[in-house]
Amino acid sequence: MSDFAGMEDLLQDFLQEAHDLLSDVDNKLVDLEKMPDDRGLLNDIFRGFHTVKGGAGFLNATELVTLCHLTENLFDKLRNGELHLSPELMDLIMAATKSVRDMFGELSSGVQPLPAPADLLQALEAILKGEAVAVAPPAAAAEVAAPTAPASGSEPDWDALHASVTGQPPVATGEVITRAEVAAATSTAVAEKPAGASYGRRSADRPTASNGGGRRVEERARENTIRVDTSRLDQVLNLSGEIGLTKNRLTSLRADILAGKNDSETLHALDQAVSQLDLLVSDLQNSVMKTRMQPIGRLFQKYPRIARDLARQLGKDVELVLAGEETEVDKTMIEDLADPLIHLIRNAVDHGVEGSAERAASGKSAKSLVRLEARQEGDHIVLIVADDGRGMSAERIRAKAVEKGLITEEEANTLDDRQSFNLILLPGFSTKTEISDVSGRGVGMDVVKTNIQKLNGSIEIRSEPGKGSVFLISLPLTLAILPVLLVLLGDQPFALPLSLVREILPIERDKVQEVGGKSTLVVRGEILPVVSLARLLGWPQERYPEYGVLMQTAERSFILGVDSFAGRDDAVIKSLEDFRPRGVAGVTTLSNGQIVLILDMKELLADGGQHMEGAGRIPALDFV
Repeated sequence: MSDFAGMEDLLQDFLQEAHDLLSDVDNKLVDLEKMPDDRGLLNDIFRGFHTVKGGAGFLNATELVTLCHLTENLFDKLRNGELHLSPELMDLIMAATKSVRDMFGELSSGVQPLPAPADLLQALEAILKGEAVAVAPPAAAAEVAAPTAPASGSEPDWDALHASVTGQPPVATGEVITRAEVAAATSTAVAEKPAGASYGRRSADRPTASNGGGRRVEERARENTIRVDTSRLDQVLNLSGEIGLTKNRLTSLRADILAGKNDSETLHALDQAVSQLDLLVSDLQNSVMKTRMQPIGRLFQKYPRIARDLARQLGKDVELVLAGEETEVDKTMIEDLADPLIHLIRNAVDHGVEGSAERAASGKSAKSLVRLEARQEGDHIVLIVADDGRGMSAERIRAKAVEKGLITEEEANTLDDRQSFNLILLPGFSTKTEISDVSGRGVGMDVVKTNIQKLNGSIEIRSEPGKGSVFLISLPLTLAILPVLLVLLGDQPFALPLSLVREILPIERDKVQEVGGKSTLVVRGEILPVVSLARLLGWPQERYPEYGVLMQTAERSFILGVDSFAGRDDAVIKSLEDFRPRGVAGVTTLSNGQIVLILDMKELLADGGQHMEGAGRIPALDFV
């Protein structure tokens, strides 16, 4: 049962507002670190904690009120000049905001939050009393705990175990406690301990699921609400009214025509009404799409804190610069972009930029810059993550890929710099020799590539050793409407995402060559494999394909053999949630009412070539 029975709506309103307030506080804290005497920032942060405290008090979340009250008092002393902001004090404030966010996660589960860590509360109280407190940097917790862990293969620390389960100090040196005695003490302690009791926890608290790694629980859950400017809703309402009037006009004209009034004036009025309806429906469609668009700044605002904490943990001086925060993106895209951007920013701070000493030796400024930018280019959104760090060496990347067995020496020799940079997107690729809690497993960039492909986007990597790296992500403006190329197999149409299509060319039988048992065509000096759409779908190859569609994915370019074309269209995608065959992204309906499958070429190619390698993964084009 929820601790907030009857207050669920109020709780959700509080959490939504509090999350926005805390994100704004996080950004202002990063700015405050650069300008510690800015009274405007101090006042804004003070008001943020005060507002959260007020809402938490109304919900009787006393532990959250306590933490916010202490932090609020701390900022009151800062803005009155009684305290001076130091890096150590900033670490303590950041720890407090993290604890506040953790409490939001517990509230979202419908339970009262647990108390903040005791050492955090004690440190805040000590600073407010004017006492000196040693504050550990963000990664200190793991470093402090490390020495207590036994070495691999050694005996456990039985003294510590005995003390933890009995509450008695360890025995003096020289006394030996047998494992049987420890077991007996453990069973006694457990028997005497009240069921469900635990240190630092109230009996009224209910246990909650432990938070997994990666993104926070409240972030992993997809939001089902959206904030829309009322002017956009007004526009939708006005257009709906105009469409209603046009419908009435068409109904009147239909009655006239059925009554035998077929003169040119009536037909001209009908033509005008249909044209007006077409225009209004198009405007309504665009207006509804705009209601889904959200400023990408909502996503960007969480990254300065992430970059700051990681840089401090690694001992680097890094500033994350944001640009284009007002750029609007489809709401579903904003949610799916969170993980790729986190990986790219963490990689830029960890791999990309150098430490202060190394930058000074290279003649660079001590502070590294990482830039996160968004802008609209035509019907696409371009995201840029750039750094002014050490850059990447294409030759070193090729050598590392060969060393890990991801490609062969022969394949490495054929790759240019652009293709070499794309190797870092392969699963398992990492230039790190040691695995840390930040990087080294070769997973992050594969996550980036996979998520960007799900959004029908592409990623381009540019780098120059000694000057830095740039990652450019290109995404469609919206996922609800997809430009497609309609191709035919016999009389059956299929839709291909237009973003993958580079050109259309005829297939001449005498120019198709067999290379290694695979059908290929030479296009402007480049040998490209040819794959029949019929073979990919498992259909019989009834006739020779007349046309080829040159398609390009992140991994390869190829020519898709088809019978004919039905033109280009903007498809309104209907998802297949309950039943989606592999290789099918969704369905759309043509103007004549015919249902057309939208093909997922990446899945089709993966299925069709699972027994082949490299370029040969694409099945050969066998003609009958």
